[in-house]
Parts: sequence; structure tokens; C-alpha cells
Amino acid sequence: MNYIPTTIPGVWIIEPKVFNDTRGYFFEAFRQYEFETHIGHIEFTQENESSSSQGTLRGLHYQLNPFSQAKLVRVVSGRVLDVAVDLRTGSPTFRRHVAVELSSANKLQLFIPQGFAHGFHVLSEQAVFIYKVDRPYHPASERSLRYDEAALGIDWKIPSGTAPILSEKDKQAPLLSEGEFNFIYNNSQSLNA
Repeated sequence: MNYIPTTIPGVWIIEPKVFNDTRGYFFEAFRQYEFETHIGHIEFTQENESSSSQGTLRGLHYQLNPFSQAKLVRVVSGRVLDVAVDLRTGSPTFRRHVAVELSSANKLQLFIPQGFAHGFHVLSEQAVFIYKVDRPYHPASERSLRYDEAALGIDWKIPSGTAPILSEKDKQAPLLSEGEFNFIYNNSQSLNA
């Protein structure tokens, strides 16, 4: 696998080596030793899968400490624009984001450390999205931010004249200035907030 750093240290694009032949393809989606060599030790405890129709936008979601989640995300069918926003107070990349197209065709994965908000917009007719997390879902700690927050400047690739399909929760999400987050950047600990 090829581990590609992004513009935000700690956020990684992971590109698998795909072996194609007349039968189809094969690739390793995860190898613990290789992952730890490049990123560090993360103990994934839960894997989730969602299916979403075109135009669906899920996010921006996160959990407060001590339940903040690191995520390893990928798309097994379709394509999405995946976004991670740095919410770690004191980080040199605070409020900056990384946006990567993930698809069943490119087979890329994105690793997002703790202390980040995460969301994705479905670009294909349908998309199946899988993500591993290092802490389970904790409803009382769950928070969200407005996807269209001007201060974040995210281009979600929403076609002109259309609106994304949002959950009721995401429609009510606060702006960044009203959001609650408790992540502190620690330069010596690049993985966790």
C-alpha cells in the first residue's frame, strides 16, 4: 500500500496495490503492521457501513472527548467526496480541511485522526461507504457542524441549482462559532487530539 500524506499532518490517503486479471481484482484493504509503521497504533473496535443515494450529504459529524473517533474510511460501491475538518484547538491547521474523492474505482482510503469532524457527499447514483473507528458510537457525545459553514470554505461538488439531501439533525447543525468541541492539539502526539 502507498501511504500519501495530505496538507494536514496526520490525515493520510491510503492507496492499495490492486492486482487485476481476467477473473477480476484483489487487494489488501488493511494490514496492521504496515498501517502502524506509517500512521501509528490504532485499535479499531467497530466497523460501520452505510448506503446513500446521489446528493446525500452526511456530516459534518464528530464525538467529543473522551469519545472522539479516529476513522479509516473507504467506498466499496460508487463515489463520494470525503471531507475531514481539523477541530483541534492550537493546531496549525485548525479549521482547515482535506477533501478527497473516494470511489470503488480508485479504491482509495482516508485515515482521519481524532479531533476532526467528518462528512461525505455522494457523487454517484448510489454509494456504499465503510468505515472503521477506534471508539464505538456514543450518542451523548455526538456533535455536528453545518456543512455549508462559510468559514470552512468546503466545495462539496454540489451541482448548481440543487440542494443536498440532509438528515433532520444535519439541517439543525450549528455554525462553527456556535459549535462545541474540546480537542487540544498536541504536537508530540500527532494521532490523537
